[in-house]
Amino acid sequence: MCGGFTCSKNALIALNILYVVVASILISVAVYGQASALVTNLPIVGGILACGVLLILISLLGLAGAVKHHQVMLFFYMVILFLLFLVQFSVACACLAVNSDQQQLMAQEGWNTVNMDVKEEVQKRYKCCGFQSRIVPINGTADFPSCNAIDRICCSNMEITPECWCQPCVENLKETIDSAFKLCGGIGLFFSFTELFAVWLARRYRNQPDPNYIEPHAIFPRKNYLY
Repeated sequence: MCGGFTCSKNALIALNILYVVVASILISVAVYGQASALVTNLPIVGGILACGVLLILISLLGLAGAVKHHQVMLFFYMVILFLLFLVQFSVACACLAVNSDQQQLMAQEGWNTVNMDVKEEVQKRYKCCGFQSRIVPINGTADFPSCNAIDRICCSNMEITPECWCQPCVENLKETIDSAFKLCGGIGLFFSFTELFAVWLARRYRNQPDPNYIEPHAIFPRKNYLY
């Protein structure tokens, strides 16, 4: 019946298979978040990626414990999964709490640390020039590559004039980073609560007796019996 040993076992196995799928989604989203912002260092998104990898390993442990009804495996599965819930919940909330100013600050720090080749790749991808301004300081050097090739794209190969110049990259980067943070935070927050249910289900299943378990009995030859 539902709630019995077999039902709990099948539910736990199905839930861990789902976690493998969820972990794959988390890894894919985190990789997208890292790749979509070339000039930024996103440690929070990296935390989502680490949670996804760890969730796959924990799911394999849970599958093995559920199939074998192994008490030790299920115990460590519950403990590690609860700790993962705390980490994933915290990281997801941090992703959703990052505001626009913090996003711009991270983008600025990333822009200042990468080399010109990366900046050129960003300008080509987003069709922009410079970070906050494309104006070169007097008696100074530009902190971004030449925008002549990008301006030809923005001006549709027409005569390059200030009216059709490519705009600075800051707005495009902020929009991309914002979408990556919201996507990572939303998915991480939603699936973190299912981990609490998995902890409860594993505890319930661990305490249920196996109806197919046969207790071992010592069998001695009759010649060894004492009369």
